[in-house]
Amino acid sequence: MGFEVSDELLGTVVPVLVYWVYSGIYVLMDSFDEYRLHTRKDEDEKNLVTKRTVVKGVLLQQTIQAVVAIILFTVTGDDGASADVKHSFIDLARQFVTAMLVLDTWQYFMHRYMHHNKFLYKHIHSQHHRLVVPYAFGALYNHPVEGLLLDTIGGALSFLLSGMSPRASIFFFSFATIKTVDDHCGLWLPGNLFHVLFRNNTAYHDVHHQLYGNKYNFSQPFFVMWDRILGTYMPYSLEKRTGGGFEVRPVKEVKEI
Repeated sequence: MGFEVSDELLGTVVPVLVYWVYSGIYVLMDSFDEYRLHTRKDEDEKNLVTKRTVVKGVLLQQTIQAVVAIILFTVTGDDGASADVKHSFIDLARQFVTAMLVLDTWQYFMHRYMHHNKFLYKHIHSQHHRLVVPYAFGALYNHPVEGLLLDTIGGALSFLLSGMSPRASIFFFSFATIKTVDDHCGLWLPGNLFHVLFRNNTAYHDVHHQLYGNKYNFSQPFFVMWDRILGTYMPYSLEKRTGGGFEVRPVKEVKEI
């Protein structure tokens, strides 16, 4: 008798494993100073939280996400019948695009509200901004309430509204995880396809983590449409830094919004 692992279990566990494997690759590239958006000195001096605390915070969020995912799959499950349904490439592409748009829309408005509500920013969202200099495995370092509201509920909505199966969700949420980690990696590597295919990328999100961009570039993790539509888009230039690496600079005057 063969041992079978359900799509629901894989959909819960695989994105977590992908997070640590992909961010681990960036940890191994930590010596690539010529591609860093911030110096090591800046990382040590500006960040307000230890990496040990970050790891514990991420593991807590992933535990909450796993519990919610199991509940969601249980409530929406059909005893494996969906695994036998064959979807065309067009159907899968439609589901992925729908899920991306739903996730982006939910996260933009929740993220922006957390910046403009002083109570929510001070007590919840500011935890993520303790990482002024982002790095890969800190991508999901959030207050547990924020992790639940932005990432977990946003992911559940994208799953439900797109109509994707648990099997399709394995690939979608693994892709979304890789994209989120890449946006926080702090490296501008040549040939990075995320930098080529997405305007919402490592440099774009780095702007948001700086004081001057704190109320701009809220969009995550895929597109920049809501920032452009609602006037929170901050363009930037990427310039070589004296001493090695790159520096992200805003190209317009910062206004209070």
